Amino acid sequence: MKNFSQTAAFIWSVADLLRGDFKQSQYGRVILPFTLLRRLECVLESDKQAVLDTHTKVQGMNLPEAAYEKMVLRATNQRFFNTSPMTLSKLGESGIKDNLENYVQCFSRDAREIFEYFKFDEFVGLLSDANLLYKVVQKFANTDLSPERISNHEMGLVFEELIRRFAESANDTAGEHFTPRDIVNLTTSLVFMEDDDVFTKEGIVRTIYDPTAGTGGFLSSGMEYVLERSPNQSAVMRAYGQELNPESYAICKADMLIKGQEVNNIKLGNTLSNDQLYADKFDYMLSNPPFGVDWKKVEGEIKDEHTLKGFDGRFGPGLPRVSDGSLLFLMHLISKLRDRAPNQEGEIEGGGRIGIILNGSPLFTGSAGSGESEIRRYILEADLLETIVALPTDMFYNTGIATYIWVLSNKKPTERQGKVQLINGVNLSSKMRKSLGSKRKYLTEDDIRTITREFGAFDDACATDPTSSQPLTKIFDTTDFGYRRITIERPLRLSVQMDDERLATLRFAPKPFNAPMQWIWEQFGQQWDSDSYGELAAVEKEIRVEMKASFSELKEKQIKDLLSPKLWRDQKTLLDEAKTLRDQLVQQMGEGAIVSGQCDDFNPFDDELKKALKATGIKLDAKQKKQLLDAITWKNPEAECVIKKVLKETAQPKYGAFEATISGKHAVVEYQPDSDLRDYENIPLDPSKRVEELIEGYFDREVAPHVPDAWIDANKRDEKDGEIGIVGYEIPFNRHFYVYQLPRSLEEIDSDLDKVSREIMDLLAEVHS
Repeated sequence: MKNFSQTAAFIWSVADLLRGDFKQSQYGRVILPFTLLRRLECVLESDKQAVLDTHTKVQGMNLPEAAYEKMVLRATNQRFFNTSPMTLSKLGESGIKDNLENYVQCFSRDAREIFEYFKFDEFVGLLSDANLLYKVVQKFANTDLSPERISNHEMGLVFEELIRRFAESANDTAGEHFTPRDIVNLTTSLVFMEDDDVFTKEGIVRTIYDPTAGTGGFLSSGMEYVLERSPNQSAVMRAYGQELNPESYAICKADMLIKGQEVNNIKLGNTLSNDQLYADKFDYMLSNPPFGVDWKKVEGEIKDEHTLKGFDGRFGPGLPRVSDGSLLFLMHLISKLRDRAPNQEGEIEGGGRIGIILNGSPLFTGSAGSGESEIRRYILEADLLETIVALPTDMFYNTGIATYIWVLSNKKPTERQGKVQLINGVNLSSKMRKSLGSKRKYLTEDDIRTITREFGAFDDACATDPTSSQPLTKIFDTTDFGYRRITIERPLRLSVQMDDERLATLRFAPKPFNAPMQWIWEQFGQQWDSDSYGELAAVEKEIRVEMKASFSELKEKQIKDLLSPKLWRDQKTLLDEAKTLRDQLVQQMGEGAIVSGQCDDFNPFDDELKKALKATGIKLDAKQKKQLLDAITWKNPEAECVIKKVLKETAQPKYGAFEATISGKHAVVEYQPDSDLRDYENIPLDPSKRVEELIEGYFDREVAPHVPDAWIDANKRDEKDGEIGIVGYEIPFNRHFYVYQLPRSLEEIDSDLDKVSREIMDLLAEVHS
């Protein structure tokens, strides 16, 4: 068969029979399983009588299914069989539905399972109800799909073409199961091209794996790539995969069965929570995991693996946020890279390569120390990332967002070691004549060649972007994407005043009770005496109505607390104690210091407050003391710094150990940091410098000249290297390829405005006339 697309078009013409009775998106659900059925029938024809004879002998032995199948398989050269004497041409018109269903049930388990996941019985019933079943069966019965006419490889191409047509007819939902062929071809080329010379050798056996197999597009593409470069097609590519969606799984498994693959290597289930190929490692891996899909359903299993197994499992480096599982699939693939080991001659062999399609989030989401950053850190510090290719938008059936191809390997050639190549392909595309869902652009063969040439050349002085004349490629050291995040603190500066207005706020508890309590006090509080203080039972209904209307955020337990006298009396006690403390402080410090005036040095006030507490015998717990201080203090940039503690070490202002004078004596102190003024600085990594030299140089240059009272929090250290600051990694792809464009001149803008104004006035004149 020279033109597989013609055969696919002939088979797809069955859609003419289905039109009107079936939706366009359902055509593939009829055509694909019938194509598989006819192909299996043709493949089994030469051994059919031998299988029937063996079946007759074995069926009376009462063997388990597995043993029975092994016995029958001895009669055929295939990996499947059918024990029915029927064929599609012999099913007849009368009772065809029952005959067809019985015929399918006579397949061996692997083949039969495919039809079950296709929900073949359901569509056979729909065809029967529409009086179309006999016509469809006859159409396929008269289609020659025998191995003598169509080889396994060619039949695989036919089936892929049918899958593509199915994808296009499914339109908006296609992206859940299908990756566009142009993206598949590009990703496959990037992953395989460095091993082109390997595939020319005789007897090469390699493995390919896709953990999100869909309909098997990546697996098929990888096999085709190798066969095209293999002499006499002698290379063997063994396909493995796992798929969550039953229908996609059925299509993928059918495609692998047609191509002579071991279909037991295709698994059904969630790859992240139940890796059914956990013991296997692979030479090549390709994947297009779902974009931005959360992993809440399998959160328990994944967190357990991360915690219990660590780096012995798949998710040792860290876990991304639950809202996006893309990086989980990437770590899963990395865990399955074939190990490198010396051969008999002592040369290092093995290793694997990965091609995965991700959206922009994994490039930069998550700050230093987050799960995402730690995953990027692991990938870059282990030198696994070879290249990232930015794709044009509007390339996928179900989304128009920016996407990227990541290529990773644990067998980087020498010139790529310690390097990462970024390729900007966002402007390499052509518009489609007709959109398919969100897919409005496609990569031509020339576009694919341009990108693969850029990757192969590994030269940042190669081709340029046709729209900006900027290089398509930029090459970086892996450390160029790393930074050390240091915490910059500034001192807390407080002023104090204990006037009546500030103390009065203590009558009300902090949020969320503060505003509701003020309303209740204004409405009912003036009527209370010392005995009835806080009693609200008589007005509970009225209060609840107001709470529901104006304070709907309050929960029932909080409303009950609000209605309880205990909350009100506790606050009244705190208010009375604060007034007692104020009287004592006036005796100690004078009224002008804290009542009629304000104190701009919290440190001596704090000492006096401790004395006042001791003198009055008042005991405040931490919560009460905080509420008191919140009421009588406020932040003031002109006030003195609040001292946290006195240190015994020598002064180190860069790290928060400052010289100060306390009660006329020299001391070294640590100030209380102001959380509102806390800042963070990301310092680019520089392997040529010590960490202290790096961060102190940056601090002296970028921080100290602007905020002289700032210091570096030396307690914030990286868990892995123990140095000051937390290491983070991000890959700001767009920033590296950003091209500044000068704004238009004011004269040009004014000219355009004048032109538009004249057009508006002309239109208004026409209306008035």
